[in-house]
Amino acid sequence: MTIRTRLTLLFAAVVTTLLLVLFLLIYLVAEQYRQSEFYDQLRGEALASAELMFGKETISPKLFKLLDKNHVTVLNDEEIIIYDYLNKLVFESGTDYLNVAKTTLDRVRLEKEVKWREANREIVGVLFTNRYNHFVVFASAIDKYGFSKQRNLALILSLGWLLATLVVLWVGWIYAGRALAPTKRIIKQVDAITASRLDLRVAVSNEKDEIGQLAARFNQMLDRLEEAFRTQKAFVSNASHELRTPLTAIRGQIQVALMDNDPAEWKQTLESVLEDTQNLTQLANGLLTLASISVEENTVAVAPISFLKLHTEVCQELQKAHPDYTINLSPTPQNEAMLIGNEALLRILILNLIENGCKYSPDHTANVTFAQNGNSQQISFQNGGLPIPAQELPHIFKPFKRGINALKISGHGIGLSLAARIVRLHSGTLLVDSEASEGTTFTVTLPKISK
Repeated sequence: MTIRTRLTLLFAAVVTTLLLVLFLLIYLVAEQYRQSEFYDQLRGEALASAELMFGKETISPKLFKLLDKNHVTVLNDEEIIIYDYLNKLVFESGTDYLNVAKTTLDRVRLEKEVKWREANREIVGVLFTNRYNHFVVFASAIDKYGFSKQRNLALILSLGWLLATLVVLWVGWIYAGRALAPTKRIIKQVDAITASRLDLRVAVSNEKDEIGQLAARFNQMLDRLEEAFRTQKAFVSNASHELRTPLTAIRGQIQVALMDNDPAEWKQTLESVLEDTQNLTQLANGLLTLASISVEENTVAVAPISFLKLHTEVCQELQKAHPDYTINLSPTPQNEAMLIGNEALLRILILNLIENGCKYSPDHTANVTFAQNGNSQQISFQNGGLPIPAQELPHIFKPFKRGINALKISGHGIGLSLAARIVRLHSGTLLVDSEASEGTTFTVTLPKISK
């Protein structure tokens, strides 16, 4: 069932239910008024009959029956019954429609007036008193004209309700269609968006209503998807290029070595191939780590970590692998800052930033500064190499992007991209500042564990 159909049925159900309740209320009020009016007529007939029979000026029962029979105001199927104080029947109009029990007589004497209904016949019993006797008078009849009016009213209300239901369904269908027209337009526009046409966007007619907000959110999602596809395409293109270069170099060196019979040349070629293989392994590991972080951002296991301890371990490993690297730490933190994060990823973060600092400094020296700012831990990594041009700063955290200051230094442009993603994964910030006089400084800010 479509939303348009559901809205139409819901709208029709609400309106027709309200109309049904209103029409039933009208009918019941009309029926109550009819009963009240007819009971008043019966009461008047009962008291008038008792007055004529036992009042100050009386007539004979025979004459009363004759008048009752031919009176133009007589009610349909009317019957008058009168009992005296001994429960003796003293008058009956002769139609014999009604049987009265002694309990009913007692009730009338007690309550002065009693009303009830048997089938279509409505009855009123009243107490009439004169100087000599107490009479119980019953008047009953069928409200033929009143019932006819009620049937006509019920027919009119029923037809009106059915007609109103049809009109409400028709109007509800039209207005539901108009209300959902923007949704249909969005569906047509979405159908036109494909993997090759991610530049298309959904038109937002009114940002204040829910459909406009949905279209705006959908466009935001398309922006993210387009950026993801663009990044993926660039990643594949750059990764293919980066992998092809060392593989081509290795292939060329092996081919040259096969044409030469000098063992010394073979050794030199093997050493060069080994270096290229190590670079290729480093590149592959970086690509795999970059892809892993992109896929598993929401599933990375975290735990409390001492950042200072982790930094010390990384520095020891790095200096063991590169004895010519110098790492200066200032000032030495007085207490360890505990962070919530993934130890393996934070190790990669520290390693990449320190290694970059040492690699790009002429003297292979990186200066690391610790600072605490409220509930966050701030770590700065500074090197004295060539500054990064200002126009390149916004792009250095993208994969495979390298500044012109790094053209003469080996690398693949993956380390800073990895660092940026790891920091973002840990709800931190990574800023860069590069000046000719101060060199380049990367500042990482990570949230600490609240004590």
